[in-house]
Amino acid sequence: MINRHTLHKKHKENYSEKEIYGAYKLFFGTLFSNSRLKIINTLRKGRKNVSEIVLELKSRDRTVISHDLARLKLHGFVKQEIKGKYRYYELNGETIKPLMNLISKHMSKYCIHILRSMSK
Repeated sequence: MINRHTLHKKHKENYSEKEIYGAYKLFFGTLFSNSRLKIINTLRKGRKNVSEIVLELKSRDRTVISHDLARLKLHGFVKQEIKGKYRYYELNGETIKPLMNLISKHMSKYCIHILRSMSK
């Protein structure tokens, strides 16, 4: 059941059910992209700049990586730090990093086994 008071509020206001489900859609929509999931998992290993991410993902399209990083930043999945001419990205350590660890635990217990049984 949805609790309209569970979402962190900067302003003391209630969220409508439509807003809550819209927020879920934005959140899970951000995770839905294979490219963004690869970036997230790369950043689980530590802070990296765009060139390092492109190299680790063996990607030819730096533009796609940059667009994905922009969305991840906009939605609070990653934080960005500019040092000189480089932009460094890291996972949001407060929310996303622990969440990804929990998701990995869940997947290893349930989802991987389903995939393996389907491929037999």
